[in-house]
Amino acid sequence: MKRLLLSAACAASFALPAFACDGLHIEDPYARASTMMSQSGAAFMRLVNHGDAECRLVAAQSDAAQRVELHTHSEDENGVMRMMEVTEGFVIPANGEHVLARGGDHLMFLGLNQSFSQGDEIRVTLSFEDGDDMDIVIPVDLERAPEHQPAHGHSHNHGHSHN
Repeated sequence: MKRLLLSAACAASFALPAFACDGLHIEDPYARASTMMSQSGAAFMRLVNHGDAECRLVAAQSDAAQRVELHTHSEDENGVMRMMEVTEGFVIPANGEHVLARGGDHLMFLGLNQSFSQGDEIRVTLSFEDGDDMDIVIPVDLERAPEHQPAHGHSHNHGHSHN
């Protein structure tokens, strides 16, 4: 009996892809565009690291857009919130998480190759600093209301209504 369980456990471990950010899970992903005619969109999710080493997300790619960038919001000297690319990537701490949320860090899809319609699925490849990639499927949810507080703890009103 023990031999059978051990064999099954070994077979299961070989079926999993080798991934240096061992223990990294993606929770509650969703994507959206502000209108059907938008040329850009965004994706949000929780990157949860159950491993003992930090991971750094450095890039993302998708056939849904000409470019996918890691973005954040930053307040300029006039108090205006602006989106900007995060070229150094997002760190997911060991035994911690990094949240991509509206009003905070997010994946930005630029030059959409398709419209984002409710219920669509967007295939995205996340690339990590160690050279590993993770393929995920992100559902489009145009109906989700924004969270009350962005992940970095600041509340910003951009004057846009999100329906």
